[in-house]
This record gives sequence, C-alpha cells and structure tokens, in this order.
Amino acid sequence: MIMLFLGFAAGIPILLIFSSLSLWLREAGFDRSVVTTFSWAALGYSFKFIWAPLVDAVPLPILTRLLGRRRSWILIAQLLIILAIYMMASINPTDESSLHYMAMAAVLLGFSSATQDIVVDAYRIELAPASFQSVLSAMYTAGYRLGMIFAGAGALYLADYFGSTEEFYSYEAWRNTYWIMAAVMGVGVVTTLIIREPVSEQIRIDRPASDYARLVLVFVLSVAAFIIAFVNVGALLPETDSVMFAFLLEVVHLLTSLLVASVVGYLSVKVGVVKQEMAYTTWVEPVVDFFRRYGKKALLLLALIGLYRISDIVAGVISNVFYQDMGFSKTDIANAVKLVGVIMVIAGGFLGGILAPKTAYDAGDDGRCHLGLCDEFIICPAHLPSW
Repeated sequence: MIMLFLGFAAGIPILLIFSSLSLWLREAGFDRSVVTTFSWAALGYSFKFIWAPLVDAVPLPILTRLLGRRRSWILIAQLLIILAIYMMASINPTDESSLHYMAMAAVLLGFSSATQDIVVDAYRIELAPASFQSVLSAMYTAGYRLGMIFAGAGALYLADYFGSTEEFYSYEAWRNTYWIMAAVMGVGVVTTLIIREPVSEQIRIDRPASDYARLVLVFVLSVAAFIIAFVNVGALLPETDSVMFAFLLEVVHLLTSLLVASVVGYLSVKVGVVKQEMAYTTWVEPVVDFFRRYGKKALLLLALIGLYRISDIVAGVISNVFYQDMGFSKTDIANAVKLVGVIMVIAGGFLGGILAPKTAYDAGDDGRCHLGLCDEFIICPAHLPSW
C-alpha cells in the first residue's frame, strides 16, 4: 500500500502541467501556440536523469538525519509541488503581465514533480529485493494512474462544477480546482512521514559538505546557462508560418541551449569548481555504464522510448483542446478520456505486474534495472551507481 499512496502523489502533478492546464488556458482565451508553449514546463521529466545522481549523492541538512536520505528528499519534493500548485492557482492567466509568473510556477511544478519521481523510484528499488519489484511497480502504476484520474478527470469535473466553461470562463473555478489539488497532495506528505526509511546496501563515501555544495553549484550554473541561452536564442530565431520549419527551429533552439549548458558544466569542472572525480562519478559514469552494459541495444531502447513519448506528450498537451474545439464539454472529456482510458491503463499495469515475474529478464549486475514501465527504462540507466 505504501507504493500505491506514493504513486498517487506522483500521478497528480503531471496533468496539472499538461492536459488540465491546457484546458484552463484555452478557456482563458489563449490560442494553441501559447497552450503548447507551456508544455516546456514539463521539460524536467525528460532531463531528470541529469540531477538524479545529484539527488542521490547530496544529503539534506537536518532532514536527512531526521528522516533518512530517501524520505527527506521525497518530503522536500512534495512540499515544493504543493507550493507550485498553490502559486499556479493564485495567478489569473488572463492578466498577461502575470502569465510569465504562472509559467515559472509550472516549471517549478515540473522540476519538483520529476524530483519526486526520482526519489520514489529509488525508494521502491531499495524497499524490497528484485523478485518483488514487479509487484511494487504494479502498485505504483495503479496509484500513479489513480492520481492522474484525480488530476485529469477530477480537475475537469471540479472546474465544470465551479462554473467555468468555454463560453463563460471563471478564474475562481480553476483557482479552487487547483487549490483542491494542492490539498490532496497532503496524502503523499502524510505517507512520507509515516513510512520507514529503506535499508540501503549501497556503500557511500562520506564527503565534506563543501564538496556537495560545489557539486550543486555546478548544476545551478549549468541550469542558469541553459535558461539564459534558451531565452536569448529564442529571441534570435526568425518567425515562420511553416510548421516543419518552426519545428526544426525549435529543435535547434533546444539543442543549442543544451550545448551551452553542457559547455558551462564542463568548464566549471575543468577550472576546479568541483573535483573531477566526483563529477565523473556523479554524471558520466552512469551513462558510460549503461552503454557498456547494453551495447547496441541501448540505442534501440532509447529510440523506443523516444517514439513512444512523442505521441504520449502530444496527446497529453493538445488532445483536450482538440476535443473541446469539437464541441465536447469538460465532463464529456473527463468521462471518456481521463476516466475510462486511465482505468484500462491501470488494468494493464496490474496485468504486467502479474506477468513480469513469470518472464525472464536481464536485471544487470546489481539487479536494479527491471522490465516494467516505459519510464523505468529511463530511470534505470540514470540511477545505476546507487539505485
């Protein structure tokens, strides 16, 4: 039941960035380009492997001593999620001068939610031996999808109940809806406080606090470089009416920003901001180990994930807007897509949990990677050194 409740808490935030937020912005009068732009706020889910080793390596002052390494990080992530949802609820997007504040709150929600996913997965892997992981994954999936039902169908029901429609937009209706979502995240907080810290067999190297601070500084510098590059490169790119050309420009936009962030991180290590050995162990070694372990199969694995996530993300961002433009109400969308669709996913998750123990799979040398959710294929290589 632990993984069910933690999964529920993990499933709430993602739709508050994607589909539910898309309908909110659409009812507030924004066009599709603005709605889809907000999907950048969830970029943290795609790049959480970058700071996953950081979360694993860095203890939190006081909290780690009181709650343990995993529970302390889960609690911080959940509190940040609640704060971000509350901030989004407190901003009326029709006031365009405040729209960028809502975007910042959405980015915080994506970052903190991705962090929660990282630590909950680590907690699950350390909670039980490999033979029980498929069952725990099934419970986590069920809870995650229940959270998605609440944040998807539940949010649409609530916004409809409080009186917001496409014809008569009500900020108060969406504000109250998001406030309720923030309050329900209390389920995750309570669960985190009452569960036990798992026993880890990992051998950790004790380092001075200054080493951890330097490691965090390199990460912060890289993120700052990414943000600055993203804003400035975007301002330099030309506008176009061609969908394909616009897509290519966005690819260049993202890759350039990532390149700048990587260069800043590399230079920070080279000039001695952090010890090279520590930086290598934290960020380079997991990737090298992943490709060494899986060889050419790693490329097929990444291609599978990429192709799967393209359709998944596109549907999550714009599908609700498409349905509403066709004349369906939020209640219709909630009934057909967010309720029935997710129930079928839950059933599939349980079926996968039952079948996985009967299927042979390569768990790797440390038994940490396993056959399960598509997201697990992303999480495992990122966490190989410790999870």
